[in-house]
Amino acid sequence: MGLPVSVHLRGRDVRDDAVAARVERFFAWLGAVDATFSTYRPESEIGRLAGREPDPATASPLVREVAQLCELARTRTGGRFDARRLPLPTGGAGYDPSGLVKGWAVQRAAGWLADLAGHDLCLNAGGDVLLRAGADRPAWRVGIEDPDRPGHLLDVLDRRDGAVATSGTARRGAHIVDPRTGRPATALRSVTVVGPELLWADVYATAAMTRDADDALTWLTGLADHEALLVTAGGRIRATPHWPGTRPGSPPAR
Repeated sequence: MGLPVSVHLRGRDVRDDAVAARVERFFAWLGAVDATFSTYRPESEIGRLAGREPDPATASPLVREVAQLCELARTRTGGRFDARRLPLPTGGAGYDPSGLVKGWAVQRAAGWLADLAGHDLCLNAGGDVLLRAGADRPAWRVGIEDPDRPGHLLDVLDRRDGAVATSGTARRGAHIVDPRTGRPATALRSVTVVGPELLWADVYATAAMTRDADDALTWLTGLADHEALLVTAGGRIRATPHWPGTRPGSPPAR
């Protein structure tokens, strides 16, 4: 997928062969997903389409599932997330579901690890995390990196379950494109979304990056079961009213 993915488990017998086999299956699944969906592999199912949308009549079941989720994401975000109109590695614009595939793939594969009784789980895919911890176990601590100062944290969250996803420009520059205009999104430096599912936390963070700060904060505040922390292009830190970290809803600019 072009990004680091790690599995963190806590609990008894965490290193036994049965657990190792589950983890191996998790990574094998991610490899198969990459082989199917990568826009950088001309031999993948998405690569062979060369920017065209999948045909439901001929697409594989996994590609059909992702295509349906991409259409749902387009509807939920008012067109701010639209897999049909994104830059392609080969040039031009066309169909690229990559922005949804990562969260979907990790969330789907987590099912093979989630039923490990007595084990806490943290899956990290390029800085986006899916979490689970037992009621009698310590919560996971998730750091939110400052996009203007790599290695420094804006906030730290204590989370027992759910997902935390961040989209931004710190690592890859202005790579997020507004699908309505075809131009890079530049009003925000980063958006971090906390929610129950990694797929939607990631989609909403990406979609929010295409809005200006006020619009993004208003839209994210209206999403049920989700909270967000924003950093504007000018360095101002803002958050939705019930952001679970230590930052208040709208702190002054630093």
